[in-house]
Amino acid sequence: METLLERFIRYAKINTRSDENSTTVPSTQSQVAFARLLESDLKALGLSEVKINPKNGFVSAALPSNVDASVDPIGFIAHFDTADFNAENIQPQVIENYNGKDILLNQAQNIILSPSVFPSLLDLKGHTLITTDGTTLLGADDKAGLVEIIEAMIYLMKHPEIKHGRIKIAFGPDEEIGRGADLFDVKDFDTAFAYTMDGATLGELEYESFNAAKATVKLHGVSVHPGSAKDTMISANKLAMEFDALLPQNEVPEHTEGREGFYFLAAMSTEIEEGIMHYILRDHDKAKFNLRKEQILKNAAYLNDKYKAERFSVTLSDQYYNMKDVIQNDMRSVDLALKAMKNLGIESNISPIRGGTDGSKISFMGIPTPNLFTGGANYHGKYEYVSLDVMKKAVETIVEIVRLNALT
Repeated sequence: METLLERFIRYAKINTRSDENSTTVPSTQSQVAFARLLESDLKALGLSEVKINPKNGFVSAALPSNVDASVDPIGFIAHFDTADFNAENIQPQVIENYNGKDILLNQAQNIILSPSVFPSLLDLKGHTLITTDGTTLLGADDKAGLVEIIEAMIYLMKHPEIKHGRIKIAFGPDEEIGRGADLFDVKDFDTAFAYTMDGATLGELEYESFNAAKATVKLHGVSVHPGSAKDTMISANKLAMEFDALLPQNEVPEHTEGREGFYFLAAMSTEIEEGIMHYILRDHDKAKFNLRKEQILKNAAYLNDKYKAERFSVTLSDQYYNMKDVIQNDMRSVDLALKAMKNLGIESNISPIRGGTDGSKISFMGIPTPNLFTGGANYHGKYEYVSLDVMKKAVETIVEIVRLNALT
């Protein structure tokens, strides 16, 4: 637990925020520096084949097999970038033997992490929690997963009596901006299946993700002096309101759950003459996903016809697909994880991801890659925290998966 805690806090303090507006890979120099640190740490630990791939920014390594029999190689993957929330001067706070009451994150600003707002905290009484100081995110997404993978490799090296096949590990950039796995080197990773350690609560096992696309809607208005605007002015502000009103108003993130998809107006900027709207479209069902894209195009066509001019122009681009479409054809990774958790007395919880992971893309590249729990919660904000006790369970789960795989 001490090694796990020390490594997590050391890594969490380092700003590795990715940048959607950057065109480099990785998208920020802070991630480049962190990759070099990882490379140095993994070499010092004695792992094999440690390297940084200059084309995609991934740091990878291997733990050789210690059995003579042929065993399918498996892998574990995490990302080291953090989301678009303040990541400067991260100061993790350690709460030992959590008592189930409010946690004062920041006295000066009276920022409180409360089970009255986040009731899942009550499940963690007696745990050691790591929180923010109320001014930054924590970065447990996904440095918790990264550290758990490293600690599992250390444990296996210290316990050669645990037999295992060849293990590959990889840590990558830019997952939070949806580009991390675009250049993932499947041939170099060379495993039968893998796991992303990028989940949340104890027992989580996810092999079904959204299908995802983004839609950019550009608005073209007509600007004139408001005093002489009658029958001439066309306000892009109003065009934006009109476009969004045509979408199902109950199919938005704040009104959906489980496998229900949504339209999400993530950002917009409008003036009189022009504007832009950024939507993300999500659905677990591929047919419904395609209908959502069609609805965006139909709305634009309808309104353009109404105004007898191209007031709306749409750009659609797919981001990732539901990894279940691949994994359901080879369930070894899921079955192995379920057995490992059962052996450890962990109650498994299979649920669809209301989002995506690098595993969504990697699965479609040829390596079935479900997602496992890490122990974190409230990601991407100042109320983020992680349970050190659940992190330990995640390490144990990795080790047990590896052990069981050598027996198959």
